[in-house]
Amino acid sequence: MSAAETAQDKASARNGWLLSTPALIILTLFAVGPLLIVLVYSFLVPGKYGNIEWAFSLEGWRGILFTKDIFTEQYQLADANVTIFWRSIKLSLLTTILTFAVGFPTAWFIATRPPKARALWLFLITIPFWTNLLIRTYAINEVIRNEGLLNTLLLNLGLINEPIQILYTDTAVFIGMAYVYLPLMVLPLFAAIDRFDMRLLEAGYDLYASRWNVLRRIILPITKPGIIAGSILVFVPSLGAYVTPRVLGGGKQMMIGNFIELQFGQGRNWPLGSALSLMLLIIVTGALLIYVRYANGDSRHG
Repeated sequence: MSAAETAQDKASARNGWLLSTPALIILTLFAVGPLLIVLVYSFLVPGKYGNIEWAFSLEGWRGILFTKDIFTEQYQLADANVTIFWRSIKLSLLTTILTFAVGFPTAWFIATRPPKARALWLFLITIPFWTNLLIRTYAINEVIRNEGLLNTLLLNLGLINEPIQILYTDTAVFIGMAYVYLPLMVLPLFAAIDRFDMRLLEAGYDLYASRWNVLRRIILPITKPGIIAGSILVFVPSLGAYVTPRVLGGGKQMMIGNFIELQFGQGRNWPLGSALSLMLLIIVTGALLIYVRYANGDSRHG
């Protein structure tokens, strides 16, 4: 490479950095800046009436899993916190599994339709995104509450003698999150299945493979990037969900997002809320890194 070409490349790179400087400044101020503030707050002491006191402390991070006895001042496992963490992870995993179980056949059905019908079905899948999350959650509330559509239908059919208590339980939160995040699973799966070469199915059947073996050895491995992407898109927002557990859980079935809001609000423990926020960010980042690792592995192997 000549000196003139080298100088031209350096000038092009410099111009690229100059053009991206406004975006980098905005990203630093409005994304990285607040995270740094939260990071600093997590190592400080909670104030008496909210806010913080400027003294270094690890109580915020210790309070994630442990609590101090007010009489003996000894640390013990915070059972309530562990219950909230376990409920959040359990419901997020169950939501991911259910949306995959429903979303995969749905995506396969859409991908195998004619182009015009396929566009219509995709349009129907995306319609829920036109409505606010809170409205969609209240719609589920009207279906599963004691006087709602589901219980009314079962009572009229004589299948039950009294309403089934679904609202304000883990089941209600699970149903609500599965309904809300189902499109986030269907769309990546559709994108993966749409690129699937159907001749591979014929080859598998020609080699006397059963339907189960075709699904396990051909369809699932090839559509794995879509499965991973959909799982991440469902698991990550489910783990930090706030509106759905608040409305359908009634404040009784609290998840991590509600727990964080409680610390910044009624709890007046900003360092603990900051530490919980960063812990949630670390979990989400870990999930995204797993997705990137698998995605890069798939691209290396074609």
